Amino acid sequence: MRRIRVVIIFIFTILTIASIFFATQLKFTFDFSQFFPEGDPDLAFFQEFTEEFENDANFFLVALPRKEGVFEQQFLEDVHDFTLKARAIDNILESQSLTKFSYPLKTPFGITTIPAIHIDQPGKYAKDRDRLLTDERFVYNLIDSAGTTLVVALKTGDKMDLAAANKLITDLDSLVQTYNFEDHHYLGQTYFQSELVKMQQEEVITSALISGFLVSLIIFILYRRPYGIAIALVSIALGMVLFLGFLGATGRELSVMSALYPVLMIIVGTSDVIHIMSKYIDELRKGLPRKEAITVTIKEIGLATLLTSTTTAIGFASLLTSRIGPIKDFGINAAFGVMIAYITVVFFTTALLSMFKTDDLIKLGKNNQFWENLMEKTYQFTLNHPIRITIGSILVAAISFYGISIITTNYQLANTLPIGKKITKDFQFFEKQFAGYRPVEFGVFAAGDYEATDFEVLQEMDKVEQYLKTIPAIKSVNSVTSVYKSINQAFNQNKQTAYVFPKREKDFKKQKRFIDRLPNGSANVLVSKDGKKARITTKILDLGADSVQAVGNRIDAWIIANTNPDIATFKKTGSGIILDKNAVYARESLLQGLGIAVIIISLLMALLFKDWRMVLISLVPNVFPLIFAGGLLGFLGIELEAGVAILFAIVFGIAVDDTIHFLSKFKLSKDKGMSNEAAIHITFLETGKAICLTSIILFFGFLIMLFSVNPPSVTVGLMISVTLFTALFSDLLIIPVLIRWLMK
Repeated sequence: MRRIRVVIIFIFTILTIASIFFATQLKFTFDFSQFFPEGDPDLAFFQEFTEEFENDANFFLVALPRKEGVFEQQFLEDVHDFTLKARAIDNILESQSLTKFSYPLKTPFGITTIPAIHIDQPGKYAKDRDRLLTDERFVYNLIDSAGTTLVVALKTGDKMDLAAANKLITDLDSLVQTYNFEDHHYLGQTYFQSELVKMQQEEVITSALISGFLVSLIIFILYRRPYGIAIALVSIALGMVLFLGFLGATGRELSVMSALYPVLMIIVGTSDVIHIMSKYIDELRKGLPRKEAITVTIKEIGLATLLTSTTTAIGFASLLTSRIGPIKDFGINAAFGVMIAYITVVFFTTALLSMFKTDDLIKLGKNNQFWENLMEKTYQFTLNHPIRITIGSILVAAISFYGISIITTNYQLANTLPIGKKITKDFQFFEKQFAGYRPVEFGVFAAGDYEATDFEVLQEMDKVEQYLKTIPAIKSVNSVTSVYKSINQAFNQNKQTAYVFPKREKDFKKQKRFIDRLPNGSANVLVSKDGKKARITTKILDLGADSVQAVGNRIDAWIIANTNPDIATFKKTGSGIILDKNAVYARESLLQGLGIAVIIISLLMALLFKDWRMVLISLVPNVFPLIFAGGLLGFLGIELEAGVAILFAIVFGIAVDDTIHFLSKFKLSKDKGMSNEAAIHITFLETGKAICLTSIILFFGFLIMLFSVNPPSVTVGLMISVTLFTALFSDLLIIPVLIRWLMK
């Protein structure tokens, strides 16, 4: 045994050194496109659409507020200077603000322009303000409705990497600081990418430190002996290091879900360590020598822990049915992590344990007697009150089913952003003052021999645009018709009332000839190169996924009833629409994945126990926490979205652990010739304590996610903590009742 210990410790030392190196190579990533559901037909259309037109997320908005109003000369000069200098920043292709914009005006001598804001003529500010605040092109886009904030609109490069995004933000921050602006707010995919990756990095470090401290405290309270504490903590830390090394070595990138990894690895490792150490200490207390004690421990708990690790891994692997990339990655990574923790404990921890006696590992006292008394009372309760337990379980399940029926998927983007961070305040500012963030587009397809810029097609487009403007959640609409409206206004002395699409085809053709002579034709970002397709771009406020879908359905119905498909057809698309479909797929993949996991685990139970009754006994207490978790989501009004959907996989994967430990001990006792009742009794006394301890650790381990600034992580942590206590009660109360009922 001494030689084997040396070899095992040497191997793990080498693996640790390699893992530390590879852990330093870990990369963090964030991109909204990662959350697009794979294989979705609307996603395929959106990708084709963005190939012909530019991506709807290639914008970066800088809002510059001034409480007293933006029409002040020094402020306007600063905004204008900022607009010009921003173009020099890497990956910024264009910049625009009202200080640069000029109205076209047709005169007898040709087309001239007049500035939207006469920066160097303060006497005209009042007139400029009145005009701009009634111009639908600018209000909610480049100026707010109160005239207290100007927006500088920047066009960015497509699919910038993290380094480029960070540099762009840094350069913009530096430029903004050179002016005396009261405040500034950012909005754009590049901003999300940069800030949310920073959040991920902070979350991983914070969750690792807090959960590490918590587990250290619990281990100290449990064992109160230097060797026992050291073995437990080193084993748990080693599992974490090996897992991070595995992620780095396999080139996996950490997504927004990565904050859960440290918590997951620490508590899973702690659970395995406690089960192994508790069994080894129990065998030593029976008088067995260390060699025999460790042999019995590996045979009994090692096998049970292998089964629990496998079922937990299967629970996480069930997330592979998801169409959302980060969720699939989380599932497979977590599954590998669980098995890495098991391998670490069953080899490294047992190698160290076999070197020590009981007194070296734990300080026995009143604490141990407390657990024995608690388990005895719990056993007696299940024996004396089976009807109460059954009725109580049925009532809780019935109430939970009602909660499940009222679960909503109406999640808002604002509820997934970091709590109390600038990025969230900026997002809320644009939602309140401007048109919001969620892009919604409409592809316009000219029918038959029509071209997208034909009079009849543009008339149909204008109909749709006018309807979109009646929807309160849509404050901004743009298409190629805007070009014709602007020219129509220019041809009519720049009257505000003339900003309309020409009603007569004769006027339209006159304007079209003029537009065709312009350098960039008719705005190539709004019409495809083949001239058969066009786009209407809008933004919709963050109402919630279901509410946005309801608005979209009303728009689709109106288009069908009020446009002529023989002239043009319309199809709704946009990155916001694709992201919202995650809510639907979250439910579908959740049920599908859990169904597969239940079937696989049932087969494992059937192979282990070779009795269909034991399969039923093992499944009921594990489905119960899932039902409870679903009910809790409904009653608390928590929206089911991609980040929250992983909750059920985690609950099922971890809850089944304690069930297996309980039933494995019961089966071992039965195999030794004990009666059902004696086997249940000894299971409570020997395995019940370890189950309670691991559940307490799991509860507080996931509860530390309340310190997270990521709302989905907070929700997942709170829900799992509460639900796992339900799993504990299911194991200790429902299983004994089922055994007595089914296995007489």
